[in-house]
Amino acid sequence: MLNIADTLHAWCRAGRPFALATVVDVTGSAPLPTGTSVAVDDDGNAVGGISGGCVEGAVYELCRQVLHDRGAPHRARFGYSDDDALAVGLTCGGELDVLVQRIDPTDHPHLTAALAEVVECRPAAVAQVVDGPDPLLGATLSIHGDDQVAHGTVGDGPANRAIADQARALMRTGRSGRAAVGGEGDDCPAPLTVLVHVHASRPRLLIFGAVDFAAALSQAGSFLGYRVTLCDARPVFATAARFPHADEVVVDWPHRYLESAEVDSRTAVCVLTHDAKFDIPLLLLALDLPVGYIGAMGSRRTHGQRLRLLREAGVSEQRLARLHSPIGLDLGARTPEETALSITAEIIAHANLASGLPLSRTTGAIHRRR
Repeated sequence: MLNIADTLHAWCRAGRPFALATVVDVTGSAPLPTGTSVAVDDDGNAVGGISGGCVEGAVYELCRQVLHDRGAPHRARFGYSDDDALAVGLTCGGELDVLVQRIDPTDHPHLTAALAEVVECRPAAVAQVVDGPDPLLGATLSIHGDDQVAHGTVGDGPANRAIADQARALMRTGRSGRAAVGGEGDDCPAPLTVLVHVHASRPRLLIFGAVDFAAALSQAGSFLGYRVTLCDARPVFATAARFPHADEVVVDWPHRYLESAEVDSRTAVCVLTHDAKFDIPLLLLALDLPVGYIGAMGSRRTHGQRLRLLREAGVSEQRLARLHSPIGLDLGARTPEETALSITAEIIAHANLASGLPLSRTTGAIHRRR
């Protein structure tokens, strides 16, 4: 639902009821991921999409029906059928489980607050029951940032606590996902499946080296949703005017800045200086940090010298294996802009445990579960 948070927040603030259709499970290949939603209000206005067009008409009519009937949430499954060419389904061959429910903002004040957090780009999570006893289907609760209090209610106290714990765990990863709670041995007696919609703070892209490649990379990183920091020890080069797409430009020695920087498993560190006096102290520190990606620019000769210096400094082969150098995928890139695409493509592939190969040379589902 967070893909349409702006509109849902406006409807909630206006007290306008709406029907919400959410992809709660995906089998095989599908164009959009679990958690994607479409919503329809009383006037027939629609926002969002769940299939890239394949089943939108059928989902729209389901939303109108659920909104009009004021009934219980409705589950529907859409797939591809070779037996009926006129059947509504996905041409990509996958299957979608969709939950359609009526939302009255007056009954879900915590949802309005959670959507406000998302609109203001603050961390939040909304947990939605997508499988379980009928009275709980579609029930929601939310977590705001580091708040230890869960807002809203799903069943009894143990159920709320179990779901809130799962929501906090997924918030720490920065990813939405499904989670099972309850069942034998748990405090929550009734087994439930919840879909946790997570809006995390933006992941960080730390670029070291105020060079032309860094300018293009900061623009690409900003486009992908990263909070971009450019750091260089040379004040004449590290200026906001040269890097307008960076969220911040820092004049400091790279390793000294990284020592105090806030990083996590989604952080990407890109070393573009290819100057040993900057690179080696920086990489010695970066290879010990719990960041998601570390890449360093340079020729193969520079790469060989860099590895030799790092080994002489005592870096193990296991730690060296984390280093992507020379940085980027083999796209034949020449210009700073092409090189930025090469680097960001490698960051995306690494984050998703993907091969980086052309899809025409791979088999299996295109859209894989993370």
